Amino acid sequence: MTPVTVRIHPPVEAALKRGGPVVALESTVITHGLPRPENLRLAQELEELVRAGGGVPATIGVLKGELVIGLSAGELAELANRPAHKASLWNLAALAAAGHNAGTTVATTLHAAAMVGIKVFATGGIGGVHPGRSEVIDESADLHALASHRLVVVCAGAKSILNIPATLERLETLGVPVIGYQTDFLAGFYVPETRYPVAARLDSPEAIAQALTAQEALQLPAALLVAKPVSEGLTAQQLEVWLAQAQRSPASIRRIGMHGKDLTPYLLARLAELSAGRTVAINLRLLKENVMLATEIAGALAKPRRALC
Repeated sequence: MTPVTVRIHPPVEAALKRGGPVVALESTVITHGLPRPENLRLAQELEELVRAGGGVPATIGVLKGELVIGLSAGELAELANRPAHKASLWNLAALAAAGHNAGTTVATTLHAAAMVGIKVFATGGIGGVHPGRSEVIDESADLHALASHRLVVVCAGAKSILNIPATLERLETLGVPVIGYQTDFLAGFYVPETRYPVAARLDSPEAIAQALTAQEALQLPAALLVAKPVSEGLTAQQLEVWLAQAQRSPASIRRIGMHGKDLTPYLLARLAELSAGRTVAINLRLLKENVMLATEIAGALAKPRRALC
């Protein structure tokens, strides 16, 4: 059996050693989010946005069982162009031990970034509590990862198909502060704003950097979840209509055994069909905007620490 290893890409390692701005990026958007070759183009574009902002991108993935913190250009292409698993915390060790390729989820990327001291991570939307009544608690591993790893996570809120009030309650219970970026209300992924208030509002990358510094000083273990509204999205009414259509037959979904990790991509795909691709375009827009904000935050954190105190 090949030993399981963790490898840091040299430019990422060098930036971490000098205290430079590093932004972690997940890879399930490459392996499971888009068809080829759009998946590789997006991965390359997100990395270029980090570089253009003065940061060092660290796309995280699993290649031949090795957890790689910062994929090279060739490794990005390999992950994008070959079949790959989806690595969450519950199956990461098994996939690595078996020597598989895998894209990393929000939870796994959080864990990997924290392992090596990366302080900022950009993603699209987090997982959360799934809708519907069930004897089984159906919630994403993202929630517990957010509660366990102290770094800034920039997102556009929880994915729109989730139970948003229940997700916010779970985040509060787990001690995860939800920060609205330049807004008092939670970003709604496809919708710029929901009606749900956030724990706090911060209006600049520097203020977010200061909040993480305070989180560290107080030894609070959770991430700072920064929810940034997408600049141009759906109205709440548009989303409500399409979501109702996508969820029209929940009984039939249950009959074919869909729940949790299987139900989310199914419903997102249905929304893409019903919206004639608008939700996909919004998803790409918010990803890019989140990466740009995350790069600014990483730059603010990389300034002399005394300036943040």
